[in-house]
Amino acid sequence: MKSILRFILAVIVGLLVGGIVNMALVLTGPHVFPPPAGVDMSDAKNLAANIHLLTPRHFVFPFLAHAVGTLVGAMVGHLIASTRRAGVAGVIGVFFLVGGITAARMIPAPTWFIALDLIAAYLPMAWLGARFGNCLRPQPMPVPPA
Repeated sequence: MKSILRFILAVIVGLLVGGIVNMALVLTGPHVFPPPAGVDMSDAKNLAANIHLLTPRHFVFPFLAHAVGTLVGAMVGHLIASTRRAGVAGVIGVFFLVGGITAARMIPAPTWFIALDLIAAYLPMAWLGARFGNCLRPQPMPVPPA
């Protein structure tokens, strides 16, 4: 029972930390690459009407937010979990992927960005987060019976 609760806690904390990293990068992006005049990145209708004005550099931070948020969230979840640590990272990756699919349906973006984002920013980053987590806290080696 304790390992199940720790699994759930690891997923929740991983999602929260990953979400905070995601939002921090999303909010930082327009300060690094300001949108063209007249484009309001916080208004979906305005964004849809002016999406043609955005260049690939305007999509760097959204991609980084999704990828790094998933990576950090999966790594944190992996570090917290006591068992099935790679499973925790995978669950976190799936949650972020579902969020990415939902965002792709609601927020206008070029097809190349949506494809890159959904293919490279979620499940591969969750896997990488588990690998990094394993480097920071390796699985204990089982002791053979005497």
